[in-house]
Amino acid sequence: MKEKEVILTTEGLRKLEEELEKLKSVRRREVAERIKQAVEFGDLTENSEYEDAKNEQAFLEGQILTLEKMLRNARVIDA
Repeated sequence: MKEKEVILTTEGLRKLEEELEKLKSVRRREVAERIKQAVEFGDLTENSEYEDAKNEQAFLEGQILTLEKMLRNARVIDA
């Protein structure tokens, strides 16, 4: 199935690229650090900090995939 084309202005494209870069670099590191700290609390079976951090990681990865798909299917128009 063909992916849906995403129409963006040059500015819109730039903003999405910046957001993707921030998520991949800054936010991934932050979430990884939260997971690392949560693991240090010990038993993961009853560790709500660990569970929250893993859920945040899953949400973040979903956002990254969505933005990558949008950029892959982007068509830039002049505004």
